[in-house]
Amino acid sequence: MEPLEKKTCCATEAVAEGSRPRDGKLARYLLLLAPALVIWWVAYGMLPGFSRLLTYDVLGIAQGSHLGDSVEFLLYDTPKVLMLLTLVVFGVGVIRTFFTPERTRRILAGKRESAGNVMAALLGIVTPFCSCSAVPLFIGFVTAGVPMGVTFSFLISAPMVNEIALVLLYGLLGWKVAALYLGTGLAVAMVAGWVLGKLNLEPYIEDWVMKIRTDPSALPPDNQTWVDRIEAGFHAVKDIVGKVWLYVVIGIAVGAGIHGYVPEGFMASIMGKDAWWSVPAAVLVGIPMYSNAAGIVPVVEALLGKGAALGTVLAFMMAVIALSLPEMIILRKVLKPRLIMVFAGVVGLGIAFVGYLFNYLY
Repeated sequence: MEPLEKKTCCATEAVAEGSRPRDGKLARYLLLLAPALVIWWVAYGMLPGFSRLLTYDVLGIAQGSHLGDSVEFLLYDTPKVLMLLTLVVFGVGVIRTFFTPERTRRILAGKRESAGNVMAALLGIVTPFCSCSAVPLFIGFVTAGVPMGVTFSFLISAPMVNEIALVLLYGLLGWKVAALYLGTGLAVAMVAGWVLGKLNLEPYIEDWVMKIRTDPSALPPDNQTWVDRIEAGFHAVKDIVGKVWLYVVIGIAVGAGIHGYVPEGFMASIMGKDAWWSVPAAVLVGIPMYSNAAGIVPVVEALLGKGAALGTVLAFMMAVIALSLPEMIILRKVLKPRLIMVFAGVVGLGIAFVGYLFNYLY
């Protein structure tokens, strides 16, 4: 029995010795991630002041100029979105080690998909992201195997229906308008997502995304350690951020140019016309623009003050923050052109319906 006991003891010691390097690696990762998260948080909070300082003091651009507005927008949103992209993709990469794509699809597929559209749309209310910032989460949903329609419900709702938009609408236009916007915005997100899900558009996702979803080698094993999970997060950042960062920069650059140079008077002249085509025209004009709810609601107030119709202006607002051209440029890395056109068409029709409804009621 002594030799057997000796072998058992040696085996136990070997296992313990093998686990020590992993424990040390985990400690090193935690020591790296904790200060990195603090630095991320501090740097993120400093972005508005840093972008203003760099634009007006360092570069010497005049405040209030079109060029100044565009450059400040570019210098603020580019690091903001890239920082969000890195953090969210890392988090999703870690979470994916707990749930295989097949398990996630089983939870949200079939008869539960409608509930998934509702949950995704409601999640968007408390997600303070603009359209381009929501794209990282959209990519995470797609690569995790969440149904296409559910991912689109989130992508529509997150920028369009959030607490910032509702509070500003309530303060500027009253609770009835805020409540109508909340209800119709959620309806657009849920119904458009449901419709897109029923169209079976998965073949129009880019191949590299589908490979992440379906390649068996990409599926996490069941016995992963925390070291494995953290390394999976690092790998996700390298793989996904490395593929989409250029699209992010190009998209924000387009949005910065439009943000600084599109005149407000031009928009008011179109949306103030009492004609059936004013709503679809406002949607089409709003799509190339890019802003978050906090930036566009004051513009909505100004446009209404110049005589624009309520439904037309709110349709424009929805189009700006839910269907922006920069968002489409970023999504191009993930989705094929046909799917992007279908997405824009379905959501655009829903927004136009909301515009006509508001014009009828007010």
